[in-house]
Amino acid sequence: MVSITALWLPVLVAAILVFVASSIIHMALPWHKKDVTQLPDEDAAMAALREAGVKPGDYVFPYFTPGDMGSPEAKEKYERGPVGILTVMNSGMPFMGSVLGLWFVYGLVISVLVAYVTGRVFGPGADYLAVFRIAGTVAFLAYAGSEAHRSIWWGRSWGTTLRNIVDGLVYGLVTAGAFGWLWPR
Repeated sequence: MVSITALWLPVLVAAILVFVASSIIHMALPWHKKDVTQLPDEDAAMAALREAGVKPGDYVFPYFTPGDMGSPEAKEKYERGPVGILTVMNSGMPFMGSVLGLWFVYGLVISVLVAYVTGRVFGPGADYLAVFRIAGTVAFLAYAGSEAHRSIWWGRSWGTTLRNIVDGLVYGLVTAGAFGWLWPR
């Protein structure tokens, strides 16, 4: 068994490497260019949302309580469409510094969880490939394990979901490499 404190270096290096890998994936590659598209008549849609007083949050439309889902009114609205889920964020230019900072902290949290699980499985001097397998599996599950539900329940494009799962695989492999390489001897 290896304590989390003894694994501070692989935790930090893994988080940094995931941050760099995600920056390359999202800024240098065209991989995620098709994840979102523009609304038709965006200006009119945005004006309608402003006029309706829509506040930041998640919305589903048409909205019905579970007990009303089978009503003729609900059926008619669903058939007529559109049907969707809308996330409204705070107005103003997004501040990338805080978003990137939160992403890095998220990577640190995942790396700490990887350290916890892997440190319970192996002691000092464990084989690189053995550490790689466990650390990589835990990291992959943390980064990508909850992606499919967004397509299943929220109607997100399966293409976007699959690209995010591949991203999670890359982050898992990078994390696994850092832990295998820097595992205490």
